[in-house]
This record gives sequence, C-alpha cells and structure tokens, in this order.
Amino acid sequence: MDDKISGYDLDSNQRQIVMDESQNLLVVAGAGSGKTLTILGKINYLIKYKNILPSEILCISFTRASANSLKDKILKEFGCNMNVYTFHKLSLEILKEHNMNHYEIADDNTLENIIHEFFCIDIYDYPIYLRKFFTYFKLDSTPNLKKEYKKFYYHNYEKIIAFEKLLSTFLRLFKCNNYSIETFPVFLKKARKTIFYFKYQKEKIFLSFALNLYLMYQNYLKENNEIDFDDMIINATKIVDKLGIKNNYKYVIIDEYQDTSIVRFNLIKSILEKTKAKFMVVGDDFQSIYRFTGCELSLFVNFAHFFDYTKIMKIENTYRNSQELINIAGKFVMKNKSQMNKNLRSNKHLDYPIEIIYYNNIHQTFYDLILRMIHISNNSIMILGRNNNDVNLILNDKFKLQEEGRIIFEENKNIKLYFLTVHKSKGLEEDNVIIINLENKLLGFPNQIIDEKVLRLVSNDFEKYPYSEERRLFYVALTRTKNKVYLLVPKKAPSIFVQELVTRYKKNLKIYN
Repeated sequence: MDDKISGYDLDSNQRQIVMDESQNLLVVAGAGSGKTLTILGKINYLIKYKNILPSEILCISFTRASANSLKDKILKEFGCNMNVYTFHKLSLEILKEHNMNHYEIADDNTLENIIHEFFCIDIYDYPIYLRKFFTYFKLDSTPNLKKEYKKFYYHNYEKIIAFEKLLSTFLRLFKCNNYSIETFPVFLKKARKTIFYFKYQKEKIFLSFALNLYLMYQNYLKENNEIDFDDMIINATKIVDKLGIKNNYKYVIIDEYQDTSIVRFNLIKSILEKTKAKFMVVGDDFQSIYRFTGCELSLFVNFAHFFDYTKIMKIENTYRNSQELINIAGKFVMKNKSQMNKNLRSNKHLDYPIEIIYYNNIHQTFYDLILRMIHISNNSIMILGRNNNDVNLILNDKFKLQEEGRIIFEENKNIKLYFLTVHKSKGLEEDNVIIINLENKLLGFPNQIIDEKVLRLVSNDFEKYPYSEERRLFYVALTRTKNKVYLLVPKKAPSIFVQELVTRYKKNLKIYN
C-alpha cells in the first residue's frame, strides 16, 4: 500500500502496521512519531483494501477533542463520516439503545467539590472527624477543636489541598478499578499488615475519611439523579455482557491505550468477546500520565497477558524532536525499568536542545527570556506548569492572563504566548516550550504527593519507583517542543528532576546561572 495519508508517505514501520493482519496488535509509538497518521492509514487500508464498512470499525480516542479531531481528519481525508467515540460517548450510546439513559451526567468535578466542601464547611459538624483529622496530622488535641482546625486550615492550606487531592485520587481509583463498598474491610485488613503501628493508624483514619466521602458522593448522585462516567461505563459493560452489542464490529481501534482503566478494559473485552473483532491499540507507555483517573499501565505493558494471538510492533521514528532531545528525555524516563525499551530516531539535530535558566527573581528572568526568544524568532511559545495556578508565577504588569490560557505580553501583543498544564499539553506540540514551577516542594515539579503508599490499596498497578508517573509527566513536558525547551529553575530549591539532568547530562545542556 503506497497511498499518501494527509499528504505524507508512511514510513516503513507505519506501513507494516497498517497492513498487519494480527488478531490483536499493540502499537508502541514514541512521542511525535505520527501515530495519528498510522491510525488514519489503518482505517484507509481497512475500508479501501479489505472492504470493511466504516460502521464496522469501532474507533475510540480518550478525549472529546481528540475524538472530534480524528473524526474530522477521517472526513477530510476519505470523505467518510465515521463515528469516533470516547469511552463515555460509547457507553452512553449503549445505554440509550436499551432506554437506560434517564440519568443526568454528573459534572467531572463533582467528587472534588464534595471533598473540598467537606473540609471547608461540613467537617465542623462532625467532631469525630475533627479528632481523626488532628490524629492524622499529628496535632495536639485541644478542647476547642473547631477553632484550632480553622487556624490550621488557613495556615496550612497547601497540606489541606494535598490531602483532598489524595482522597479524590483514591476514590477515583476505587471506582475506575471497579471496587465496591464491601471492599473497605479488605483494605483495612491489608493496611493492618504494616509493621509500623502509626502507619496503620494513619491509613485506618484515611480509609474512614474515604468511606465517608464515598458515601456522601454516591448519595449526592442518587439524590440528584446523576451518573458519573465510571458508573456509566460499568452499566454499559453489564448490558454488553448480558445482551450483546447492536453493531457487528469487525475491527476495534483504540488510541492512547496507555491510559486505559480497568472499567474501560472490561467494556472493550466484552465487546471483543461478543463480536470476535480484530483489535489494534496504539499508545506510548512513556506518556502514561493519568493514573489519578484510574489508568492501569500494566494493561499496556503486559498486553500479551490479556489477549491471545498478540503481536507487538513499534513506531520509533520521531518527526517532532531533535535526536539530542530524545536521547536525554528517553534515558530520563527509562530509568524506571518497568517502561518498555525504545530506540527513538530523528533526522532533526540541535545542539543544546534543553536550556536551564536559574533565577532569583522569576519575573525578571521570564521577561528577559521572552525578549531573547522574540529576538531569535516570532514563533509561538507554549508555557507549561505542573498545576493550574502555576501561571500566577509569571503574571505581573507586563504579562496578563486572558481566556483559555492566552498570555498577553504588553510590550508585544502580537507574540503568541499561552499557558497549559503538562496534562493538558499531551498530544500537542509547539515551536518552543518553557517549563515553570521546577521547584523542590510539595506542589512543585515533581509533585511530591503523588506516590502516597495508601494508593496501593486501590491500584493494581502501584509503582514502587520514586515519582514514576511524575517522571513520565516530565518526559511529556520535555517532548512538546519542535526546537528548544527552556527550564526556569529557582536557585534556592531546584527540582530534583533538574538536578538529575544537570548531574547526568551536563555536557548536553546549556546552563545559565
């Protein structure tokens, strides 16, 4: 097959994948390697050469934006109005087929809002939880719990937010991994096995908070006749198991498969069992960054354990980054030996693709850097932070934030600057990238609350390697650029990731002190 796709010739790796006839195919694709092009090529091959109808191909992507983008490309490229689903859209369609869509869909932030409201307002009505809170944080008991809690809340807000985030992550993993309320005693039994009494007491208190908040959340959904995305997928899977699926799919294609959760996996497994369809998944374990939403990386790296007659193929030519950048980024992420080995190749070359700029005053340093970058080129600049509010680090009278992350530089309003969190930048690329909040602190980069041991209770894929997911997230940040990536780093408390880069790859970096 020599067809051009979106005006491009497929490389040898991509062409082999497109024409492969395996029953179950895992495609391991590096950053910027053209995986969307490969998926488009596969769809073209199936329709044009294998006479498979568009309605016989179930194509799934993970976000609404990526699904719509792929759908538009299929229409533009092949003149074919083919459905591309998210897991949620697919589940909703299955529920509609059986008149089980009488629920409102819950806002995605409902759980976080309930947790935040509990610690901000509701906890004052629960003296037992105030006492548990004091014990959890090793605070001295006091006759006036409410007054002392209020004082602690406003003076240790970062710790409260971290605790809220840990609870929301725990409960999202709880739901994504299809646990039920009856599992809480099992969690407690596992926690009891720890050899440290205080650690057991702490996890016991944590589970008490988690159970209470889970019940509050489920009651809220019931009282408001709402359903969340995980329950929607679980209910759709039950329907497929019992009644089958309306469409007689012959091929199932999933993009970003490294972000699959147990409940999503169960739905796809049920569809495959009912249809006997061939199966192709595409993804990159280096870019698995959604464990907090239930992503089970083992479903990707151990693909052959879950499906018979499996083949694994790789796309290792990257068209975005320079060879020098992917050498550093690849070695950095593969320090975690659980990642799949890749030998990424690029025809692009660039000396010193990573510049580390230390600062005492971030506003002045950021301003100077923007002026230098504008002098070199008027290309767009993507600014990445670990957290949503990291953008505040660079805002002042010279840089103003507008809607959708757009940043206006008052001295040159024509230059395109915009801010994203690293999570939101996944799948995107830009001419040049700046990374901020590279500080060694709780909510810096790496975020130091991610790898809490209590998550082992709800994750089948709990990783022991330090900051395993944060390491992958940093890899994603580094590989968004088509040219250079600039790291703004505080002199007083530099990120441990930056320290590692300087220690291991100093001769390949440009460093400004």
